[in-house]
Amino acid sequence: EIKFDAFLEEALKLGADYVATGHYCRKTTTDDGIHHLLEGIDSNKDQSYFLCQLNQYQLSKALFPIGHLEKPEVRRIAEEQGLATAKRKDSQGICFVGKVNLPDFLKQKLKAKEGDIVEIPSNSTIYFGLQLQSSPVADAYQMDYTHAEGRKIIGKHNGAHFFTIGQSKYLGIGGRKEKMFVIGTDTINNVVYVGEGDNHPGLWRRSLRINSSDMHFVNPNINIYGHYKVRIRYRQELQDAQIIQGSNGLYIVFREKQRGISSGQFAAIYDGDELIASGVIS
Repeated sequence: EIKFDAFLEEALKLGADYVATGHYCRKTTTDDGIHHLLEGIDSNKDQSYFLCQLNQYQLSKALFPIGHLEKPEVRRIAEEQGLATAKRKDSQGICFVGKVNLPDFLKQKLKAKEGDIVEIPSNSTIYFGLQLQSSPVADAYQMDYTHAEGRKIIGKHNGAHFFTIGQSKYLGIGGRKEKMFVIGTDTINNVVYVGEGDNHPGLWRRSLRINSSDMHFVNPNINIYGHYKVRIRYRQELQDAQIIQGSNGLYIVFREKQRGISSGQFAAIYDGDELIASGVIS
């Protein structure tokens, strides 16, 4: 959590020894003094991904009192204690802004700016060279659609910064056999690139890259290179992957292609049920 450090600092100023959160995750501490961040017992509610940037000091001051419980048990305990939240629906919104969905929240904070929606056909030559390359890290970088063959303007949007890769809502494009999906965004030139159908090659990639400066080690004693499990979004099942050292960074190569890998989001790396490291996807 980005604001956890500030929240912790204020709590310590008030004389607190620890900060307890409602995240579904666990913490253990071994004899060597290392704090380990573990998935919650309830795999359907595990929230360790959100805490992938915590450091050892923050973990030393953090408590996760419900991480060893499943959601129905938490609700039962809340009902026994007469808490109003016992039967409240699970929140699907952004916890720090209240009952506002993400698009509306962003529109309140960011100015609208009209730009082009550009379609990239699935048979564009931009994908041909990639298919011929045998390197496991060949598609670790976002595609440059600026000069892609066959690109054409098919609509308008109100700001490329409102869209993310894999998104299909709010494009306003109809009359197609299959849904249109965002496959790339250019926030500098305010262009949104889209492709038709869930099997469009622009939606799927085998690998990603993380700059060395964007790597974060939750467990400082782990050798990060080798075979691990990786998650690139909340509630995604853990994916088999190989971590490869590169120049000024590392590559994550998945056993199976991943849908909607997006620059700027976090990749969280797990060793078993322990979240050991994370990094910003470049």
